[in-house]
Amino acid sequence: MKPLIQATIAILVICGILFFTADRLESAGSKGSTDTITVYNWGEYIDPDLIKQFTEETGIKVVYETFDSNEAMMTKIQQGGSAYDIAVPSEYMVEMMKEKDLLIPLDHSKLPNLQNIDPYYLDLPFDPSNKYTVPYFWGTVGVVFNPNLIDDHLTFDSWDDLWDPALSGKVFLVDGSREVMGMGLNSLGESLNSKDDALLRKATDKLIHLSPNIKAIIGDEITPLMINNEASVALTWSGQAADMMWENEELDYAIPKEGSNLWFDNLVIPKTAANVDGAHAFINFMLDAEVAAQNADYVGYATPNAAAMQLMDPEVVADERFYPNEELKNKLEVYENLGLEWLGKYNEYFLEFKMSIR
Repeated sequence: MKPLIQATIAILVICGILFFTADRLESAGSKGSTDTITVYNWGEYIDPDLIKQFTEETGIKVVYETFDSNEAMMTKIQQGGSAYDIAVPSEYMVEMMKEKDLLIPLDHSKLPNLQNIDPYYLDLPFDPSNKYTVPYFWGTVGVVFNPNLIDDHLTFDSWDDLWDPALSGKVFLVDGSREVMGMGLNSLGESLNSKDDALLRKATDKLIHLSPNIKAIIGDEITPLMINNEASVALTWSGQAADMMWENEELDYAIPKEGSNLWFDNLVIPKTAANVDGAHAFINFMLDAEVAAQNADYVGYATPNAAAMQLMDPEVVADERFYPNEELKNKLEVYENLGLEWLGKYNEYFLEFKMSIR
């Protein structure tokens, strides 16, 4: 019996060691490595040199992954399969992520560089007191165009210029229901967050009259096509327009007087985060004035970092096409979370318009 007892004890000891080891490994895996963070961002939306600089300064390695839509980003975070420490949702998606309890409140004591952000871009309706978000970049929706390929009277000071018969088959639109339906509503002097079926119907009817001028409704392909002068006009985002204008100096950008979308992309810490301290360190690093200035120069979108703007080319930050004046900013609207019912209606009206294009 003694050998059997000894064998049994040995087995129990081994099992105990294995259980302890597995528990420690599981615990380590759940807490994540303190020397690594995973950043989930849009493509081409950070200067790669800054990632290297962050690692050099902090010793924290960065695993960098990209997404191509807010919805794809939220779905992956909601599934919980990947431990993302940083994500970069737009304002309406922040509201949806808050509703689904997918975000960790920020510890502002760990973000001393938050003082560099212009107060105009803080405490916005989608995140009062910036409990969950820090603004990363912002911009507008407007019209990029080549003055050399269109009539002189078309300046796009008004959305109605897009309906000019001289633009037959010359206009690209971004493939987004909020952008296109918003443009239709704004052209009527209405809010791009309207929840009025009659107004949506009216905006759609007006958009259908725009159909003869539409060359295509597409995505990122707009950039090379406009650079190569394969269309004269495009509805697009300000940062995308800046990229086009960098490559093709003939292009110009306008925000129509009736108003448009003011959008924000934001740094957040999802509940999937495995290294919350590292995430705060990364956010604070990106808020540094010199870092934010370098990032804005690389990416081409407008920075909300007032301290960074002091270090940037004065001609860039004085360009009202990308840093609009107060009068125009007062006519810009942030996309609200419309809810599934109204978002579905916007998509249905947008599809009706798309089907009208021959």
